[in-house]
Amino acid sequence: MTRLLVGTRKGLFVLDKHKITAHHFAGEPVSQVLVNPHDQSWLVALNLGHFGVKLHKSVDQGKTWTALAAPAFPAKPTAGDADFDHFKDDPIPWNVELIWSLSAGGADEPRTLWAGCMPAGLFKSSDGGQSWALNMPLWRDPRRQLWMGGGNDFPGIHSVLVDPRDKKHVTLGISCGGVWQTFDGGDTWALTAKGMKSDYTPPEMEEDENSQDPHCVVSCESQPDVLWTQHHCGIYRSTDGGHFWHQITTPISSNFPSVFGFAVAADPANPLRAWFAPAVKDQFRYPVDGKFVITRTDDGGKTFQAFSAGLPQSHAYDLVYRHGLAVASNGKDLAMASTTGSLWASHDAGENWHVVSQNLPPVAVVRFV
Repeated sequence: MTRLLVGTRKGLFVLDKHKITAHHFAGEPVSQVLVNPHDQSWLVALNLGHFGVKLHKSVDQGKTWTALAAPAFPAKPTAGDADFDHFKDDPIPWNVELIWSLSAGGADEPRTLWAGCMPAGLFKSSDGGQSWALNMPLWRDPRRQLWMGGGNDFPGIHSVLVDPRDKKHVTLGISCGGVWQTFDGGDTWALTAKGMKSDYTPPEMEEDENSQDPHCVVSCESQPDVLWTQHHCGIYRSTDGGHFWHQITTPISSNFPSVFGFAVAADPANPLRAWFAPAVKDQFRYPVDGKFVITRTDDGGKTFQAFSAGLPQSHAYDLVYRHGLAVASNGKDLAMASTTGSLWASHDAGENWHVVSQNLPPVAVVRFV
């Protein structure tokens, strides 16, 4: 296993060869981690509650850290301001409570960063995180005020995907607000959740694109038009860049115990392969029958295999958050961590797992370096 960064409720842990070699921001909740592909710098987002969100950067593998500016909303328009009428009934507070996603810009944008936040504001930095600007076209879209929070008080942007072929093409996953895309760098936005269905809305709204709850959205690195999402109500795959989503209809079985979960990882080279962490939904949110498994499809969702070797099979109540499952660039090494502080690794594409730690704080995110 290559170096691994693990963001937890009590700081960032660095692991080399399955051993914890460093602990940064001890006691502070980490909400997101980015290994910037442009310079291999590390960005760590913290959620310090009363003290707000913070963002830190290291260019020397964690030896030193520099504080960056954190995304922040502008002042909400008041009576007399030009935008007052547009925003006066906005029910969402204009205050960043969580940095939920971090992504780097395109190949020729080494200083560009994107941040998806809760409440669901999208921020962009063009100077490496020294300053941030709220994307106003998305924020001003009247459909944005219809988004809802799902399991949180407010909606949030948890997935930001920059197309490696086109820096102006950015895809967002929003809970609960569907999938949105821009093809002009954020000047205009399209709602692209067609094909998704919800069971938590009135029947006449089950196909409403703006009410969908994709828990996590990922793409195949080598074929970015292939996207996967673990949705609150199932698993979906798109082969046309997210314009239409096909629901996975594999029957429930021991190899496919649930369509519910939070995490999904896409093979970087194989557009037919992806991994999921199934669970029982809504009030339970733990593995089916208390048996922890990882499922994998090798044929685009037609069939699945469930792998349990090395994972707890009795009274397992681990939940894997949206960003708690990662696959390395070789498509063989995987890392997975849970709300119970357990961390596992696999070197054979998820077929066998071994325990790396059972004593970490609850884990929000794992990233390969």
